[in-house]
Amino acid sequence: MSNSFFEIKGAGSLAMHAAGSEFAEHAHLTPIFASSTFTFDTAEQGTERFAGADKTRIYSRWGNPTFNAAEKTIAALEAFGLKDNDGNALTLKAYLHASGQAAMTTMFMSNLKAGDSILTHYSLYGGTQELLQKVLEDTGISTIIANLRDISIVEDIIIKNPSIKLVHIETPANPTVNCIDIEAVTGIAKKYNLLVTVDNTAATPLLQQPFKYGVDFVFHSTTKFLNGHGTAIGGILIGRNTEHMHNKTWKWHVLLGGNTNPFDAFLLSVGLKTLELRMERHCNNAVQVANYLAGHPAVLHVNYAGLPSHPDHSICKKQMKHAGALMSFELKGGIEAGNRFINKLQMCVRAISFGTTDTLLSHPASMSHKSIPKEERLKSGITDGLVRLSVGLENIEDILADFEQALQGL
Repeated sequence: MSNSFFEIKGAGSLAMHAAGSEFAEHAHLTPIFASSTFTFDTAEQGTERFAGADKTRIYSRWGNPTFNAAEKTIAALEAFGLKDNDGNALTLKAYLHASGQAAMTTMFMSNLKAGDSILTHYSLYGGTQELLQKVLEDTGISTIIANLRDISIVEDIIIKNPSIKLVHIETPANPTVNCIDIEAVTGIAKKYNLLVTVDNTAATPLLQQPFKYGVDFVFHSTTKFLNGHGTAIGGILIGRNTEHMHNKTWKWHVLLGGNTNPFDAFLLSVGLKTLELRMERHCNNAVQVANYLAGHPAVLHVNYAGLPSHPDHSICKKQMKHAGALMSFELKGGIEAGNRFINKLQMCVRAISFGTTDTLLSHPASMSHKSIPKEERLKSGITDGLVRLSVGLENIEDILADFEQALQGL
C-alpha cells in the first residue's frame, strides 16, 4: 500500500489490499506476468537479483510478480493481528505451488531426511495419507498415525519414538471434520523441539490461524476456499522462520519444480478479494444445513464440529471463529441410500473437491479415499456410506429444498 502508516483493521480489507497497488503501467489489479524469464538492465543488476532474497524477477520457476501478490496476501491473512515472540507484528513468508500436494511435498522434504518420522492422526485427506505412506516411505521417512484427539497419549508416543521430528495436523480433517487441539499438541511437540505443520485448507485464515499457537508451517490447497470458484489448482506453503523459507525451503521448492503459473496465480488473487464475503455466506448456510440434516429422520449422524453434539465441538469453539462449510453425514440406509440421495439431487453438484461457490457432494470411500485400504478408512471414520458435503453460496432455501426432495423415500 502507498500509505504505509495506514493500519488495516479488517481481514476482508487486507485480502483486497495486502499485495499493494504499485503494478506495471498502473494496473488496478495484479497483472498476469506471462513470462518465463525477466531481463536485467545491467550485469550488476542480474548479480544483485541472484544474490538477493527476492527471486520474483529472474525466472518464473523461481518466482514471479503475479505469484508474489498472492503469496503476500495469504501470508498477511495468516499473520493478521498476531505477534512474534518479541511482541512485534508477526512476519511470515509464503511460496505458491502448483497444487496443495506440491506445497505439502516441499514442506516435508525440506525438513526431513531418511530415518526421520512424522507423527500424524487418523482421518487425513486421502492424497496426504498416500503421500505419507506410499511416497515418503520410499525415501526412508516413516509415518506414525495415532489418535491425536486424545492429548493424553501424545507425549508418550513422542518419548517412545525418538525418530519423530515433525507433527502434522489437519484440522478440521477431511472428510470427518475431526478437530485437533492445535495449542495442546504444539505445546507438547515444542517440549521436544519438534516441528509442527498444519493443513489449514478447510478453515482458511479467516476462521483459524494456527501460527497463533506457535506452529512452524501452514499450508493450503488454494484450489478450495481461497480461490473459491473452482477455476485453478494451487497450493501455498507459509513458514514462520523466514530465513529458513528464503534459503532451504525455497531451494527445495524450485528444485522439485512445484511452481505454479501466472494465470492460476492471477485467478487466486482475484478470488481472495471476496474471501471474507464468501466465507460469511458459506458458514451461515452450513449451520442451517447441518441443523436440517441432524434433525432429518433419514440421517444417521452428521459430522460437523459446529453442532454441540460433535465430540470436537469445544475444540472447534476454542480455535476457530466458525466451524466452516465442510461436513459429512451418513444416511440410515447406508451406502445404497447415500447413492440414491446423491443421484436424486437436482441443483447441488456431484463433484469432488470443496470450497467452490456451489454446493458439492461426493462419496469419499469410492472417490477421494478410494486408494486407502478399507480398514484404514474405517479407523478414520470414513465408512462406505459416508457422504461429504461442501456447502455453497446458493440461497439456503434452494439448498434445503433440493435436499428435501432427494431424501424423500429414503
